[in-house]
Amino acid sequence: MKISAITPYPVWVGTRNQLIVKVETDEGVHGWGESGLSGREKAVVGAMEHYREFLIGRDPMAIGALWQEMYRSQYFEGGRVLTAAISAIDIALHDIKGKALGVPVYQLLGGKQRDHIPTFATTRGPCGPEIIEQARDLMAAGWNAIRLLPADHDSSGVYEPRRSIGETARWCAKAREELGDAVVLGIDYHHRLSVAEAASYCQKMPSGTLDFLEEPIRDETPAAYEALRRLTDIPFAIGEEFASKWQFLPYVERDIHQFNRIDVCNVGGLTEAMKVAGWSEAHYVDMMPHNPLGPICTAATIHFAAAVPNFAWLETRASPGERHLGFDDGEIFTTQPRLAGAVYEVGDAPGLGIEVDEALIRKQSFKFWEPPHLRRADGSITNW
Repeated sequence: MKISAITPYPVWVGTRNQLIVKVETDEGVHGWGESGLSGREKAVVGAMEHYREFLIGRDPMAIGALWQEMYRSQYFEGGRVLTAAISAIDIALHDIKGKALGVPVYQLLGGKQRDHIPTFATTRGPCGPEIIEQARDLMAAGWNAIRLLPADHDSSGVYEPRRSIGETARWCAKAREELGDAVVLGIDYHHRLSVAEAASYCQKMPSGTLDFLEEPIRDETPAAYEALRRLTDIPFAIGEEFASKWQFLPYVERDIHQFNRIDVCNVGGLTEAMKVAGWSEAHYVDMMPHNPLGPICTAATIHFAAAVPNFAWLETRASPGERHLGFDDGEIFTTQPRLAGAVYEVGDAPGLGIEVDEALIRKQSFKFWEPPHLRRADGSITNW
């Protein structure tokens, strides 16, 4: 069996682009993958086109060797664009191998360790009175792990962290008081705070309010997270932006965080994700995968979650009340994972268990999309 074609599809689905890739073989077996670098899809397509030049004619079953060749085939190795391209191709190769052998992908990763994948759901709006009722609805639907969102930027795109942290802390404390201790509560600050701001936010809440704090500050400097670690006892959930095992290295080895928000569509695919999982297990760090993309990412992450022992929850954006592209698009993704209450059941279909209407995909078009470019009140740029 040889790789005969690699076709990237950067297409608009719902409210943003999804970049999926089809890898075909000369024996008629094909696989689907997905890239996670949202908003810069054309850069990733360019990387895939470079890789395609030497992957055509190669053995799709040699996944580990092809991963190394893609990573090491340029002097300037690594980086989020290149590993996003590698991720999509790697996932597609696992899909091919599973189909060719007649087994689900999790069998290629060591076998199934759980029958269903617990998820966490996210409330729909920023902190305020409505989040408590939203959380109650999620708990009634079966979720025992819920992520809150902080007080957000205003309609003009101005974001002042100090305005956010006081209001957010107040409503997080209220949510814990109203919802009780049985539910896991966390919050995603989307790396919008400084160390001082994040510490101030944590110190405004009673101990035990939150079970995890996600991405409070940017991740480029592990020492900054170590400084924040000394200022709060809330467990950290970080890593969705990490594009290799090497980026995880200081965080795992220096015991900085407790949950890995690994993204199989950014970190280098399933090949790299399994290495990070094993390393994390040795340091008692649980996997809590980032999964805001489309059904292919969800399917790949379900297989990953099924195969690793140190797993906590999988992010889902398909909970009641959430509106997110792709997850409910049964026309394009004709076979895809569906929630069974608050969990994804682990299926036994060969490969990823995903089917895509390629004719319909070809009719879709790419649209340039930008996330909000936020500014502080003084006009300076801040993080989205």
